Amino acid sequence: MADPTERRASRRFTMALPLTLCLHNPSGSVEKRGETRDVSFRGLYFWTEEELETGIPIEFVLTLPKEITMTRDVNIHCFGRVIRVETQRQTRGVAARIERYEFLPVPA
Repeated sequence: MADPTERRASRRFTMALPLTLCLHNPSGSVEKRGETRDVSFRGLYFWTEEELETGIPIEFVLTLPKEITMTRDVNIHCFGRVIRVETQRQTRGVAARIERYEFLPVPA
């Protein structure tokens, strides 16, 4: 029987994938690293040392390794919004909704 409190609209896959956060502030853009805990078509949960706030727009690049794609590493540029932040010592667990994404071209 399905859990009536489950709100996810798509299946989550447990995957530790590299993540590059693209943070924008008044002094410019900065790239920071993170790692996913789980990923779905519509969202993800990831670990980072950055302080993020619930509700802010977020931009990040996920790298799907060749072991998953069966061809080569694939980078996906995602745009979304932070849904929840859980502070755990020096790292933060961040749940984010993916609103749109685009595959990045393969470098020549």
